[in-house]
Amino acid sequence: MIVRLMGEGQLDVADEDLSSLNTLDDELESAIESGDETAFRAALHALLENVRKVGRPLPPDSLAPSELILPPADAHIDEVRSMLGDEGLIPD
Repeated sequence: MIVRLMGEGQLDVADEDLSSLNTLDDELESAIESGDETAFRAALHALLENVRKVGRPLPPDSLAPSELILPPADAHIDEVRSMLGDEGLIPD
C-alpha cells in the first residue's frame, strides 16, 4: 500500500504491516474521541514513526497514487478528526 505522509513523501508499506498500523490507528481514534490532546499527540507520533519504520520510501519524483494519506506530525486534533473515516485513518 502506498502511504503519503503529508509534508514528507510516500512510502510503500507491505500488507503484513497493516495490522500493527491498524492497532496504532485505533489508539489514535480513541484519543481523538476522548479529546485527550496528550494521548492524541503520542498516538499520532507512534503511528507516523511506525509507518516510517516499516515503509520503504519511494523516490521523490514517483507518480504512484497514494492509497492512504496520513497527517503531518504537527497536525491539530481537529484536523485529524476531520480526516477520519468510518474505519479511522487506516481502513481494516
